[in-house]
Amino acid sequence: MRTRTTTVSTGLVTALAVVLALAGCSNAPDKGRSATAGPTASAPAPAPQGGGAGFDGPRPQDQNLLAWTGDPNDAGHVTAQSTAGVAGRITLVRIVLREQITWSNIWLGLAGLDPNAQLANCYLGVYDAKGTLVASTADISPQLMTDAIAKPLPLAKPFPAAPGTYFIALLLNGNWATNALTLKSTGAGISVNAGLTPPNLRYSSILTGQSSLPATVNLGEQSTATINTGWASQWYAIS
Repeated sequence: MRTRTTTVSTGLVTALAVVLALAGCSNAPDKGRSATAGPTASAPAPAPQGGGAGFDGPRPQDQNLLAWTGDPNDAGHVTAQSTAGVAGRITLVRIVLREQITWSNIWLGLAGLDPNAQLANCYLGVYDAKGTLVASTADISPQLMTDAIAKPLPLAKPFPAAPGTYFIALLLNGNWATNALTLKSTGAGISVNAGLTPPNLRYSSILTGQSSLPATVNLGEQSTATINTGWASQWYAIS
């Protein structure tokens, strides 16, 4: 019995030693790794980006238009087109297109009428950035005598307008009362040209003594001499 007990005890001691040895191996540190490494820490989730686009105001498409020189809600002023100041003189308002369109009409805001005016050879037209006339209306004298509202005036021939810079030209001829025949305009006045020089003025005049819109104009000759007297840039839209 004595010998048997010793043999069993020796076997238990040997088994315990093997277990402890195996446990020691499993806890032995690898090179470059901590022996007591805890759970792997994950990288923090990236912060969400900013919100969507903010409110950017009314767009021409909201009113079934393709482009405009400004929100018509801001065209609260009027510009008096004096016979001495603008008869035979071409005024130019710049407009920049951001996408391809088919340009069929020029809208203007007729603010006031002169029932006694005698008008003839009055036109709207479109010049490209090189000063080439690409489209024009027929004589708009009859439309300037009726309905003081915003109205579309059709081009003689609609044209495909690529993105880029254009100038809407207005030519008036005849006789009328200065403070009767008026057009809707922006409130910026001459400050509309802040930071700009010819041939890139947003509002200017060019040439005198004209009875029709010439095929080409030199945009480098844009002038503010007349409009600096207090006129404001006419409001226009496109459809």
